[in-house]
Amino acid sequence: MKENKTLNVQFLAQAAMIAAIYVVLTLVFAPFAYGEVQVRLSEALTILPVFTPAAIPGLFVGCLLSNILGGCIVPDIIFGSLATLIGAVFTYMLRSQNRFLAPLPPILSNALIVPFVLRFGYQVPLPIPFMMLTVGIGEVISCGVLGMILYMALYRYKNLIFKPIS
Repeated sequence: MKENKTLNVQFLAQAAMIAAIYVVLTLVFAPFAYGEVQVRLSEALTILPVFTPAAIPGLFVGCLLSNILGGCIVPDIIFGSLATLIGAVFTYMLRSQNRFLAPLPPILSNALIVPFVLRFGYQVPLPIPFMMLTVGIGEVISCGVLGMILYMALYRYKNLIFKPIS
């Protein structure tokens, strides 16, 4: 019983730390984190579900809070956060596959969902396929490039940083 409580506390602590780091990174680099062309550096953290399932709620809550604190409209708060959640869940599902596949789910989910929010929520007059490209490029930079750099930095120390939660 005590071990189960410890695991729950550990899970919550990891999720909370990931959410907090996501929020801080997003708000500190806010000029790049919002808009039609966005490189949200905090999206590099979407690689973390490879290491711990606690990253899934951590990323979702971090994105949700970042969108609320960043002054986003309700559809962006909801669907932007869901895009990050979908990306995190599928990254977790791919964790035992080739490590280079891990950044793909958040890249795809954001590139497919966020342009619709920009078009219909913010009334951005650009064509949706063009915004899929611009959002996708930003996600490739943050998830694909920075996320893989983070992966390489953490992989060596994964057993020290992310003790198994099961």
